[in-house]
Amino acid sequence: MPYVSSDDILEARKMDLLTYLQNYEPQELVKFSADTYTTKSHDSLKISNGKWMWWSRGIGGYTALDYLVKVENMPFIKAVETIIGRCAATPPTYVKPTNPAPKVLLLPPKSATTTAITSYLCGRGIDESIIKSCINHGLIFESLPYHNVVFVGFDKDNKPRYASFRAANDKRILGDCTGSDKHFSFKIADGQSKTVHIFECPIDLLSYATLLKMRGYDYTKTNLVSLAGVYSPAKNIYESKVPVALQKYLEEHPDTTKIITHFDNDRTGVLAAEAIKILLQGKYNVVDFPPPRGKDFNDFLCLERKIQRNKPPINRGERE
Repeated sequence: MPYVSSDDILEARKMDLLTYLQNYEPQELVKFSADTYTTKSHDSLKISNGKWMWWSRGIGGYTALDYLVKVENMPFIKAVETIIGRCAATPPTYVKPTNPAPKVLLLPPKSATTTAITSYLCGRGIDESIIKSCINHGLIFESLPYHNVVFVGFDKDNKPRYASFRAANDKRILGDCTGSDKHFSFKIADGQSKTVHIFECPIDLLSYATLLKMRGYDYTKTNLVSLAGVYSPAKNIYESKVPVALQKYLEEHPDTTKIITHFDNDRTGVLAAEAIKILLQGKYNVVDFPPPRGKDFNDFLCLERKIQRNKPPINRGERE
């Protein structure tokens, strides 16, 4: 029976895909852009930032071993033997950049339609005109091949730098797209107001925008920023860090005087809001305004609109 040792497996896993192809299958490697490669056999497979993603199949990974097993359908033991054998015969040359390469955002292909994501977001109570505006401005789109909703964050030069996705159905598959930089998370901000409202995720942001519109306010005149998630602070709260998305926003909007936190009604949300208030006290007027009812602002919106939703467990194991 074929056998490989645990040491061989660990050694094989050290090999990233780009290094493997450059050294042992250079004929397969095709340069796609400055920091991104694809392959001759699979033109929808992109390699960047030490990761690879096969967009047409929704399969991704980091290592050459992942690639041989998942893409080339090579048996695991044979894949390990292939990598170890080639390394033994010809030690690989690793090309190390003198400076760390900037993150390259790999967005999934766009669907020509937006029916699935519009239906999904409307089903969560979000105003259809807000959805259409976001689509028209490139802030959200429907991806292929799974028709997920993708939320895009731009830098000050209007270049996409961050994207998160979630399934537009009841499976609740979600995550960040490869190469996402959370400094540039999803936001709707005109920069005119000196107040910024911050949220844990895009759905809560859009829910709050809908609530503003329902109450007769112009949400486009309000600065709304998603932090792409929050975390419990350190035991010593003064050792905690301000979320990078908020740091970046405040850096680019120095006239900001007030921050309003709209985090979830759970332990993590409460502690995260408290940490931001403590860390930024004296510099900004920080106000905590959680949802009056429900776990988050989408819950509250659905309660306001009398929409009943079932919430299956979140699956963070699958990535766009």
